[in-house]
Amino acid sequence: MFEKFLEAFLTSTIAMATPILLAALGELLVEESGIINIGIEGAMLSGAFFALSGVYFTGNIVVGLLCGIAAAIAINAMLGVLVINLAVNQVVAGTALDILAAGLTGVFYRKFFGITGKAFIVTPLRPIAIGPLARIPLLGPMLFDQSPLVYFAFLMVPILAWMIQRTRYGLRLRASGERPEAADALGLGVYALRWQALIASGVLTGLAGAFLTVAYANTFVENISAGRGFVALAVVILGRRNPWGLAAASILFGAAMALQ
Repeated sequence: MFEKFLEAFLTSTIAMATPILLAALGELLVEESGIINIGIEGAMLSGAFFALSGVYFTGNIVVGLLCGIAAAIAINAMLGVLVINLAVNQVVAGTALDILAAGLTGVFYRKFFGITGKAFIVTPLRPIAIGPLARIPLLGPMLFDQSPLVYFAFLMVPILAWMIQRTRYGLRLRASGERPEAADALGLGVYALRWQALIASGVLTGLAGAFLTVAYANTFVENISAGRGFVALAVVILGRRNPWGLAAASILFGAAMALQ
């Protein structure tokens, strides 16, 4: 009995950590470029709604994921215009976009599915079991019988760690955040680097939102992100802006949610 509980708890921990980790990795890229994206909650919420809507109306998971990514990128693009091009206060702009996303998803939800806000269900993104590894007691279901988005999230940890710390592009990205005047004087294109970080963050945050509706809940309710975007901001701080630290902190928060 206890073994089954522990197995379910560990499996749920990794699943609950996944959207937080994806959003936190996106936030890490943005912060490395010199921006704090308070609007990450709105981007995740938009990704969640439009991903599920895409799957619901087309029956295609890939289309749904692309819709979620596009919605999150759109929110980040609005932040980019306000913060990068117009020099609006980052906190004010991000908070405004969070409110905008909450309002828009609520309006579209009622528009598509009625004032009562009836739940709509889609066929979920199925877990992929990795052969005999999935049958290992405790660890098998936790690590080797998960959604493809779980594998993608944790695969991005070493990739981003290498990119940020070991590549010339990573050095330019960090320079644009730490010494933007010097980076600009060297012709590194600080604005372009920050825009690239926001777009990449939109992809990861959109997938984080899509995971909630397409791979986990299989439906949408208003404010389904439930503050996970703000948790991702905390994870970046707790993980000391290191992808490996972000993974550990995400698992910690995922365990707390799974235990709840």
